Order: sequence, then C-alpha cells, then structure tokens
Amino acid sequence: MREAKKNDLPVALTIAGSDSGGGAGIQADLLTFAAHGVFGTTAITALTAQNPAGVSAVHPVPAAFVREQAEQVARFFKIGAAKTGMLANAEIICAVADFFEAHREIRLVLDPVMIATSGAKLIDDEAVSVLRERLIPLASLVTPNLDEAEVLLGEKFPWRGNTGTDLRNVSESAEKLADALGVPALLKGGHGNGEEIYDTLAFPKSHGGTNVFMKHPRIEKTNTHGSGCTLSAAIAANLAGVSSSFAVKENLADAVSRAVDYVSSGISKPLSVAGDRFIAHLLV
Repeated sequence: MREAKKNDLPVALTIAGSDSGGGAGIQADLLTFAAHGVFGTTAITALTAQNPAGVSAVHPVPAAFVREQAEQVARFFKIGAAKTGMLANAEIICAVADFFEAHREIRLVLDPVMIATSGAKLIDDEAVSVLRERLIPLASLVTPNLDEAEVLLGEKFPWRGNTGTDLRNVSESAEKLADALGVPALLKGGHGNGEEIYDTLAFPKSHGGTNVFMKHPRIEKTNTHGSGCTLSAAIAANLAGVSSSFAVKENLADAVSRAVDYVSSGISKPLSVAGDRFIAHLLV
C-alpha cells in the first residue's frame, strides 16, 4: 500500500451497484465523494438497467471479481472509509465480508439495500441472513430505513403510521435495533409519516448506549431516488479523513449530522433535469 502524504486527498471506497440513470448507486456515491473533497474508488457489484422510475434488469457481478476490485484498490490506496450499497446475493455479501475481515482498519458504513420504495424485497432471505451474520458485525455504522430495520429485527414497529408518534417509541426502536445488531445504527425516518423526519443514531449498550436525534422537515415534490446512497456515501466521506484513533461516538455523530444536513440541503435545492427535480450534489 502506498503511504499517504499530508497533502493527499482522503480516499473512500464504494462497493455497490451501477445505476444507469445516474441518480443512485456508484454514480451517486462518486458525486458525493467528490463534493466532499474525497477521492472516490469503486468495486461494482451489479449492473442495472434503470431510471428514477424503476429497474428493468439487474446483472450481478461474479463474487470473486467484486472482491478483486476492492483488493486492487486497497493494494494501492490508503482507504480511510468505505460504504456498501446494493449487494445482490449471498455470494457477493460473503466476498465483501471476506474483504473487510482482511482489512479491519477500514471504517465501513453499511447501507442495507434490501427494500425498494415500492416495498419489494431486493435480496432473498438467505442474503439477509448472511448480511446479519457476516457483514454487519464488521460495520462502524448501519443505515437502514424503517422497512429495512423491521426486516433486520424480524418484527414490525407498532408505532408506524401514527403521525403523532411519541419520540420515545422511535428512540426505543433505534436502541433495540442497535443492540440486536451489536453496532451503531442510524434509523432513518424518511419512510415514516408526519411533517418532520427524525433520523436516530443509536449506540448499542456494548458501545455505551445513548441516542442522537436529527430533525429536519419533510420536503415534498423532489425525487429522492438515491437519497439513501447519498447519505451513506456522505457519512463515509466525512469519516475518510478522520484519524483511525478518533473518538468513536463524537466523530461518528458529527459525520452523521454533517451527512444528514448535506442530503437535506440537496433535497431542498434540487436540480431540474428533464422536467423532474432531483437531489443536488452540493459542494461543501
């Protein structure tokens, strides 16, 4: 591995699928890394034929080739942080877990891409099980939306659908999720109801507990396709330049808060493309 110099850009790695429409996946991750002044590297897990309206085809990359892409990046660059997105099957998840087991120095932000906005499952039960058992324990942070959190917990949140939800319910659910996974979890509230969204960063009891709430208004009429990819990439970008000796809670909470602000700003000031309004990838 080449040693990083003081004036080198921080390096982040994204292990995710390619979005031919450019709004999510590898494409969104690289835009986000660049906007944060971070050099982006990639390991592509799948090719997709899609646009913001939907996906028509998915072509997974062989698992061994996914790992080889990541290994070649690690052989040359000092990777400060990484994120995962779409991991199409159990074999790819195992290959990615093998990579991070061999590179424990890389801080991993895991976006468990399992449930589409339509509610359709994107990976099968075997892949979910492997994700839980092999990859999540290696993560510095997991960033599920409400639907994905319910799958990971194996139970429904009884408070969902209640626009007057007591924040204690959200807090308890986030704590339960973090404890079940054994790693910090960011429970994203965008799939809930109400005029305000609460994203909740929870640390498991094994990490000393505590929750951090981030509140922001729900913004309508902007296409939020790729917002989850962008958020996890922004967190990884904010971690990429932080020393490996960083204080875990303080720096992770700061990285998450900055990333939430970045995505919220992008949604509130969208780009207009072909008559639609998309998240803007802002310079920070």
